Amino acid sequence: MSKNLRELQARKAKHVGAMRAITDKAAAEDRDLNDDEVAEFEAERSRLAGVSAAIDREQLLIEAERGVTISAAAGATITVSENIESDPRRGFASFGEFAAAVRGAANKNAAADQRLTIGAAAPASGSYANEGSGADGGFAIPPQFSADIWNMSLGEGSLIPMTDNTEVSGNGMAFPKDETTPWGGSGVQAYWQNEAAAANATKPMLGLDTLRLHKLMALVPVTDELLADGVALGSYLSQIAPDRIMWKANEAILFGTGAGQPFGCLNAKALVVVAKETGQGTGTIEQMNISKMRSRLKTGELKNAVWIGNPDILPPLESMTVGQIPIFLPPGTGIRDGGYDGTLNGRPLILSEHAAALGSQSDLSLVSLKGYRTITKAGGIETATSMHLYFDADLTAFRFMFRIDGQPIIKAPITPPAGKSTNSRSYFVTLGARP
Repeated sequence: MSKNLRELQARKAKHVGAMRAITDKAAAEDRDLNDDEVAEFEAERSRLAGVSAAIDREQLLIEAERGVTISAAAGATITVSENIESDPRRGFASFGEFAAAVRGAANKNAAADQRLTIGAAAPASGSYANEGSGADGGFAIPPQFSADIWNMSLGEGSLIPMTDNTEVSGNGMAFPKDETTPWGGSGVQAYWQNEAAAANATKPMLGLDTLRLHKLMALVPVTDELLADGVALGSYLSQIAPDRIMWKANEAILFGTGAGQPFGCLNAKALVVVAKETGQGTGTIEQMNISKMRSRLKTGELKNAVWIGNPDILPPLESMTVGQIPIFLPPGTGIRDGGYDGTLNGRPLILSEHAAALGSQSDLSLVSLKGYRTITKAGGIETATSMHLYFDADLTAFRFMFRIDGQPIIKAPITPPAGKSTNSRSYFVTLGARP
């Protein structure tokens, strides 16, 4: 309780006590109040009314100040800021409650929920805070809900965490690159040195890779019926948005064209394609395909590599053995990490609809995404809403956007030392077509 309120309540008690004493005296003497007592009683009542009004004002201020922080340094002016601005949920208990408030703001006859405008720029004179043009209008989704959706996008099944990822605050990033090898004749090299002999000087051969962020957007229209059920809406949006974002990001990392999107590792010149065996049947997979693919992976990368295959490869894999040992182990029978569908030749297998059709090139690939560099916008997903884009259909649109770019670290397969092997190696190995 504030000091002011305590003092006011003490004054109120004093006036009430004085009024009680006047009436108790008259009652004890079994008479009505005389003129002097009436005048004194009315004077105390007037003072009581003034104190009661002051108490009401003080309590109103105390209640209002619970939502603000007031601070001032010596000699400085007092500034007031909303405590709720530091709440990552902006005062909403759930994503569904936020979405329902957005829908309510579309009703111009009702005042918009003030929590929707927290952290937003002031609207232009004569306009509403929720007015906008198409999908660019609406309200920003509170940071906590946006972060939750972003984390789900990076969850089980996402390829982004497997890459060499860097978060950037700007629009792009330049990375130095060195594609020389210890056995090559260029770049930094090591030499055996004779005593007192002059050193063999070498210098790095560095190139530069520049990545620039591209926009990936999911626009989700929602019906009024779904908006009316906050719990169902929050569950729906929290599932569908991460799923769509994850799918497109994975597709780009594997097969992106590089035009307005990341450049996929299975489209790159650094890809090694293992040809089918002589006489190999249409749409088949043989044990020798698996062995050759593994041999073409860059040395030292097997610990980071995963198999990515079309689900239709399972029938030929499940009957494949090396001697009497199965080459494929279903989930629960071998080493299994979250999100994997078993192991193939000792490494995790991810069955994915991104992989090419059975019998086509890249229906099965062995990749180490440590050889794939990505940049993502710091802060994750940018989110907004609009009541205007689908106004004629009575729908509210929720927009989820994040920015990403990526490309392989190397530009071409790695050539082994002279005389050691004629097979190039790479972070990315795929099985060729078997038409």
